[in-house]
Amino acid sequence: MANGRDTRQIKRMRNEILVALKVLYPAALQADQLLRSLLVLFPDLEFDHFRRDLIYLAEKKYIERVITDAERDVDLNQTPWRRRWFRLTTAGMEIADHCVRDPALDES
Repeated sequence: MANGRDTRQIKRMRNEILVALKVLYPAALQADQLLRSLLVLFPDLEFDHFRRDLIYLAEKKYIERVITDAERDVDLNQTPWRRRWFRLTTAGMEIADHCVRDPALDES
């Protein structure tokens, strides 16, 4: 278990993030809106777990942060996590469509 979640829950959450962003591809979604949509599936979801999964998916280059015009003039780290925008990358689309396998995200 990692931070109160088992491996299956972590993989499912990460896959649902990709699927949610796939629906809007190539558009982006604000983290707060994404979190609210995931709360329907994961009512016990904690923001810290969600943020950790966003960081993981960004590091894997499956999602990327979109910098808005309002953020261009300020330090990017000052933008609260809930107000940051994310979009699916082409690599993330391949994972969400199950065209490419990633053992770290396979739920089997």
